[in-house]
Amino acid sequence: MLKDITLGQFFPGNTVIHRLDPRTKLIFVVLYIVVLFTAKWFVSYGIVLLFLLAVIYASGIDIRVILKSLKPLLFIIILTGVLNLFYTQGTPLVKFWIFTITKEGILNAVFMVLRIAMLISGTFMLTYTTSPIALTDGLESLMRPLKKLRV
Repeated sequence: MLKDITLGQFFPGNTVIHRLDPRTKLIFVVLYIVVLFTAKWFVSYGIVLLFLLAVIYASGIDIRVILKSLKPLLFIIILTGVLNLFYTQGTPLVKFWIFTITKEGILNAVFMVLRIAMLISGTFMLTYTTSPIALTDGLESLMRPLKKLRV
């Protein structure tokens, strides 16, 4: 069973994504997260999804590996969607017992599920294409200016 878990696993390769400097990957992941959290509508989510799919394709990692990696987090993703569905104020569409589904709730749930799935998939791409040692060295290099501030 443990052999099926790919969370944080490194897949060696010789693709363009694998050969990128770890610092560049870390900066791109941070920018990706910022863009993902500022996305507001289907078009912006579509653009981010196309970027993610392009990176997955360029990395040579099978899309099924990414989807399989989301499986352990499926409960959290679904729970987040359900909470957004039922607890968002707005124009009521369906009301039963103490639950109300609103138009805004549906949109929030869809966007939140997409955001979480793309966020996790994007960060998986970082760990799948960069060795832990290279990631550590890249982080250390990016944090070096903090040394001057004695942090």
